Amino acid sequence: MESSLIIIRGNSGSGKTTTAKSLQDHLGNGTLLVSQDVVRREMLKVHDREGNLSINLIEQIAKYGIGRCEYVIVEGILYKNRYGEMLNNLINLFNQKAYIYYFDLPFEETVLRHNGSSKKMEFGEESLHAWWTPNDHLGVEGEVMLTNDMSQEEVLKLILHQIKLKDY
Repeated sequence: MESSLIIIRGNSGSGKTTTAKSLQDHLGNGTLLVSQDVVRREMLKVHDREGNLSINLIEQIAKYGIGRCEYVIVEGILYKNRYGEMLNNLINLFNQKAYIYYFDLPFEETVLRHNGSSKKMEFGEESLHAWWTPNDHLGVEGEVMLTNDMSQEEVLKLILHQIKLKDY
C-alpha cells in the first residue's frame, strides 16, 4: 500500500484539530491521526521546547503508518524552528506524496475561533498571544495557505479534492 502524508499546521485556535478529525472521519478506517497535543501533552507530558521528546515520537508514529495506512495525518502548531527538520524528513520518507497545509490567519481570527471551541475554558487570549507565531510557513513546495475567508467546510473540501486528485 502506498501511503500519503497530510500535514496540517497553524497557530493555536486556527482549526487544525477540527479539520484533522473531520478529515480522518471522511477518509475512514485505517487513517492514522497524529496530534501534537495528544503526543506532547497527554502521552509524554512535556513542554513544547526545543528538542522535546514529542518531536521524535511524532515522527516514529507517522513512520509506522508508511505502508500500513493509506493516509497519515500529522497536525499541530508544529513550529518550524522546532519541528521543521522532522516534518521535512517525513515529507521525504513519504516519497514526496505529501500534502502540506498551513492556517495563515490573523490573530483576531484565531481568538474568535478559539472562543467558539471546546478548549475555550482551558486557556484564554493571553495564552494564545504568548504562543502566537505569524507566518510560520514551512516553505516547502506545494504548501497550501488556508485563510480566514475559508469556512471549515471549504477547507475540508479543498483538502479532500487535492488528495483525491493526486491519488486517483
